[in-house]
Amino acid sequence: MPKKGGKHIEKGKEMQIQCKRPKVEAACPPSFMSYESPESLFGSLISPIKEEMFFREYWEQKPLLVQRNDPLLAAYYRSLFQLSDLKELCCQGLYYGRDINICRWVNGKKKVLNKEGKVNYMQLKKDFDQKKATVQFHQPQRFKEELWKIQEKLECYFGSLVGSNVYITPQGSQGLPPHYDDVEVFILQLEGEKHWRLYKPTVHLAREYNIESEDRIGNPTHEFVLKPGDLLYFPRGTIHQADTPLGVSHSTHVTISTYQNNSWGDFLLDAIPGLVFDTAKEDVALRRSIPRQLLMQVDIADPAKKLSSILRMLADRLENTRELRSADMKKDFIMNRLPPCLGNDSDSLRPGGKLPKLDSKIKLQFRDHAVITVEPDQENAVSITKPFPYAWGVGVGTVRETHMMGAEDDAASDEGTSQTHGLRFPLSYLDALKQIWSNAIVCVKELNLISDEEKENLALSLWTECLIEVI
Repeated sequence: MPKKGGKHIEKGKEMQIQCKRPKVEAACPPSFMSYESPESLFGSLISPIKEEMFFREYWEQKPLLVQRNDPLLAAYYRSLFQLSDLKELCCQGLYYGRDINICRWVNGKKKVLNKEGKVNYMQLKKDFDQKKATVQFHQPQRFKEELWKIQEKLECYFGSLVGSNVYITPQGSQGLPPHYDDVEVFILQLEGEKHWRLYKPTVHLAREYNIESEDRIGNPTHEFVLKPGDLLYFPRGTIHQADTPLGVSHSTHVTISTYQNNSWGDFLLDAIPGLVFDTAKEDVALRRSIPRQLLMQVDIADPAKKLSSILRMLADRLENTRELRSADMKKDFIMNRLPPCLGNDSDSLRPGGKLPKLDSKIKLQFRDHAVITVEPDQENAVSITKPFPYAWGVGVGTVRETHMMGAEDDAASDEGTSQTHGLRFPLSYLDALKQIWSNAIVCVKELNLISDEEKENLALSLWTECLIEVI
């Protein structure tokens, strides 16, 4: 076993209650999360660490350990997911591979112990108790409302998809070998204790998951035990492994992860095609033919020089452009993110109330869930879109039930059940849409459109789609 490293992380102070919320169920402790805004939610997640300090000193740089020793917070963390929840959830039709993995680290390798088909709770518990197997529960926010609320607000905060997995490991056991991930990870310890070891990355800010052998990673840079109420963050690429100590019945923790494929490199791959498309319509240099037999050549030194000059020209254009068109990244985010958790306030998902008139004051509903896009097509149009569950008459849980479930999301998209809905307008409406998106309240007659008829029609179209409300 690698020896403990010399580097330590400062312990956090006790977390204070950020926002009082009514109990949803009598047995549920009060929430320690503030849902007033995405910013307040993230602040309550990392408290007492301040947001500015977190991004200055830790984000994408080094791990953060917050040990709180707060019994009330520990009780709240336990309510997010417990070993005892598995019995009821198995009755809802869970499947091996899709919903649950059973695994254990044996002789330096991950051994998967999945059965076929539906998960039987008695068999699951037998593997847990007798084989000392770890239960990995995929995307628990599909079933646990408090995690839904947390992750939905975090998706608004980061502007990136946020997934989660629960790991339940019996005492004296380890489920996974040392490895690193391609996501930013926040770990909440829910039950029992977990012994963690972190190692220096071999690939900084890794773009893929990979297992590392112990003889390559050296001694840990950090070693500690997480207890209920504790929080751990580490950047993608951080090598880690964790086990449940002897004498502890079991450990339950949830990993909340984000920023997968969300780098500048990914954004360039997504945005440059739109930039090239627009520039080619205006600059004949991009419409000229490439040299004869270029695709057949081995030495392309001269064409590379020409391409470099074109890229410099694109860079100059980019500095003065008003719109940088993200296509696939934006669509993937808006189609696959969690819908807002509204509780009993579902009336806001249906058209109602006063119709917008020219002298009406309006505001955007679900600002963090609406997306304005300028589409690189021959119609030169601007769209304001929303995810499918806001298509009225369809349950809000539609996307939640398949959130971050990979292949199922793709299949749903093929069948037309996961798609963007919204409105398309002429490009001349872009400034007016930005007005509505950027301001808390705006008067219809002050919209940046030429005629009063256009202003009223825009407001009415958005109201019909429940994208605005009349104040």
